[in-house]
Amino acid sequence: MREAQPRSIYLKDYRVPDFLIDTTELHFALFEEKAIVRSKLALRRNPESDNQNAPLQLDGQDLLLRNVALDGRQLAANEYLLDPDSLTIANVPAQFIFECETEIKPQENTSLEGLYKSRTMFCTQCEAEGFRKITYFLDRPDVMSVYTVTVEAERARYPVLLSNGNLVIQREVGGERHAATWHDPFKKPCYLFALVAGDLAHIEDHFTTSSGREVALRIYVEPKDLDKCAHAMASLQHSMRWDEEVYGREYDLDIFNIVAVDDFNMGAMENKSLNIFNTSCVLAHPATTTDLGFQRVEGVVAHEYFHNWSGNRVTCRDWFQLSLKEGFTVFRDSEFSADMGSRTVKRVEDVSLLRTLQFAEDAGPMAHPVRPDAYMEISNFYTLTVYEKGSEVVRMLHELLGPELFRRGTDLYFERHDGQAVTCDDFVRAMEEVSGRDLTQFRRWYTQAGTPRVDVSGMYDANARTYTLTVRQSYPATPGQPRKEPMHIPLAMALLGDAGALRLQLANTETDYERADNTELVLDVTQAEQQFTFIDIPEPPVPSLLRGFSAPVKLYFPYSRDELMFLMRSDSDGFCRWDAGQQLAVAILSDMITAYQRGDEMRIDQRLPDAFRQLLNDESLDRAMVALMLTLPSENYLAEIYDIVDVAAIHTARQALRVQIANTLRAELWRTYRANRSSEPYQANAAQIAQRSLKNSCLAYLMLLEEADIVAACVEQFEAAHNMTDVMAALMALVNSRQEDAKARALEQFYQRWRDEPLVVNQWFQAQATCVLPGALETVQRLMQHPAFDIKNPNKVRALIGAFAAQNAVNFHREDGAGYRFLADQVIVLNRLNPQIAARQLAPLSKWQKYPIAVQQRMIEALRRIAAAPDLSRDVYEVVAKSLAQAGQPTQ
Repeated sequence: MREAQPRSIYLKDYRVPDFLIDTTELHFALFEEKAIVRSKLALRRNPESDNQNAPLQLDGQDLLLRNVALDGRQLAANEYLLDPDSLTIANVPAQFIFECETEIKPQENTSLEGLYKSRTMFCTQCEAEGFRKITYFLDRPDVMSVYTVTVEAERARYPVLLSNGNLVIQREVGGERHAATWHDPFKKPCYLFALVAGDLAHIEDHFTTSSGREVALRIYVEPKDLDKCAHAMASLQHSMRWDEEVYGREYDLDIFNIVAVDDFNMGAMENKSLNIFNTSCVLAHPATTTDLGFQRVEGVVAHEYFHNWSGNRVTCRDWFQLSLKEGFTVFRDSEFSADMGSRTVKRVEDVSLLRTLQFAEDAGPMAHPVRPDAYMEISNFYTLTVYEKGSEVVRMLHELLGPELFRRGTDLYFERHDGQAVTCDDFVRAMEEVSGRDLTQFRRWYTQAGTPRVDVSGMYDANARTYTLTVRQSYPATPGQPRKEPMHIPLAMALLGDAGALRLQLANTETDYERADNTELVLDVTQAEQQFTFIDIPEPPVPSLLRGFSAPVKLYFPYSRDELMFLMRSDSDGFCRWDAGQQLAVAILSDMITAYQRGDEMRIDQRLPDAFRQLLNDESLDRAMVALMLTLPSENYLAEIYDIVDVAAIHTARQALRVQIANTLRAELWRTYRANRSSEPYQANAAQIAQRSLKNSCLAYLMLLEEADIVAACVEQFEAAHNMTDVMAALMALVNSRQEDAKARALEQFYQRWRDEPLVVNQWFQAQATCVLPGALETVQRLMQHPAFDIKNPNKVRALIGAFAAQNAVNFHREDGAGYRFLADQVIVLNRLNPQIAARQLAPLSKWQKYPIAVQQRMIEALRRIAAAPDLSRDVYEVVAKSLAQAGQPTQ
């Protein structure tokens, strides 16, 4: 329920907890209509608190308190104060036992926070503040406790009873019920608590640690999904070995469990020894899962496992430090995935996500630093800034220190803070101590919001044989931060000549650099403007800048189109080769967009099709990289780089360029498509994924021509393919074509075949929601009435409503504003059911300031409708209020 004036929480107001909880004993009695939770907490006053007379105030929401006791004595109603958010006892001793019994309704908990029912299974999600919906507790990450948990339920319905740690005992309780007691010897905050009860099957394997301990590995799923667990198990084993080899981190318990849950707000949760996963992040089978799905499972399994150290053994002191665990762990899982597949492809995929979505977040009303200063609802700060930009901050530390010193820094961090709740400063301090470097300025990456703009220019002096780079950094204003100080930006670069990379010798100019004698250098950009002069440069070079995307910045250099073509052909850095192609495409598309807006003919610069022809004809190239380079900048990325977004112009120009490429390169695309067809049994390895990626990139272009032989090949691929990657590629091509009969048949065949597989049906929803042809909104509205759609299921909301609003700009931004009204209607409904999911659908509307005035007015009106809805949750209120504040609009 919305407060009259929702309260912001500020980092500057942090105080240590007044009490600590040494041990926590919980007993859950699960029934079909309710759950009874008994808790026994050993509390003591925190010696570090400055208020040794503080009352005991425990967090609690949506709880029915049945009784409460202190040191074995039941308290009368006048001895404590109860309100909707807390339980307060005014007078408590220095050390005592607190006991209470609460009643909750998991079956009615559509927020999917705390303890809830997912289909026939009880499960929990306690991060960030869900534990307070289970029992009264100090629900904050800096209160760590040792847990013993007993789960009791009907044996027939719930034969599997799981919690954190090691299984202590199993026993019968009466005739039809049974119980299991679990003990976790490691202190943890309550957000890492987990419980599962259900009728589940599992696969089991093992892992032998570097010290020789045997760890049992189990993945629990519904029985029908047992054949979809092998990839997740292999990914887990690979993750465990990688973490030992790269970070020296060994798993610390004798069992590691994963449970797949269909109704889940997030991707997965790293609860100590009992990871709870969204089914979409653990189930994988060639017939039902695309290559992207296989890669996602591998990455998410690794991410949650790596949290065992970067998040569990060392956790965050408060929620402002969320990136301490998430940014660091995203960096770790990204490096793992790069080692498992193609490092360049992984880097390009990560950068594409960052530049398309995180940069947009940085420019919007919810812009915040990697370590936020304030929040109303912490669930709104599980953002790309905290995760992806936070990962880039860690990557920059890795770049600045080098692999060896970075590893020494992480060793020091883990050893010093094991079993503690700490801050981002503690992490950076460990890096300072092992390297001897002063990282004071670097810390601004944690405290300043927004994406830095880096403008670079170059000047060659033929007489002096020098080349000088001038680097300027600047920052846009963001909410609450109108002015910014210069950042410490590691700028990886090289200079390319006709024969390849030139040897670099950096003159001592404004910064005292040691002379370098190699072909690549990382420049420490620390001032608003700096110059770097290279000596003994024999020819005018082409600079290769931001190699490997060494910093999360918007970099601008006045490349000519011929220079971009040169970089596409010659740069040894895979990211820079790809980025040169993207810059060339953006330049061409910008001309076409301008022509469209003026009513002129859109002329195609043939340099891009010529570059693509060279890529297609060079069989020595990595096919995955060719597929990436053939992909034009997305409409969302193009929208990000424009101050005012003309949706129709962007869509029309991009489609026209795609059609022209298809026409010009038809022979090459058709040859490449046929050459990469394969009847080999499916494997989710790098070589096969690359082959399918290139083949399907060619098919997507060819289908724009809608020629009979191409359509026939697409239909044949759809009907004959034995893997979901090829099936979905063909279906997407058909859905976005004007082959109405073939499209209708394919959609019906797909649904009838996979109607009993929820994750596959979600792909069916998404394919239709993202169709760029007119009428997509009406299709989405019709599909919301489909028996397979359930608005209470987050995966289905994301697949249909979220995909339409976030990935189908040309239809969402219809001139009549119907897309905005539709999204507002759904957010109002979701606000009552699941505030977290409701708030996350609002991003497209929050970017209203990027559009023309008439469009802005329609988007603001949709936001005002949401603001006027009764009982607005804090989650939704915060996003709407900040969005309207930019328009000078009151929320009420």
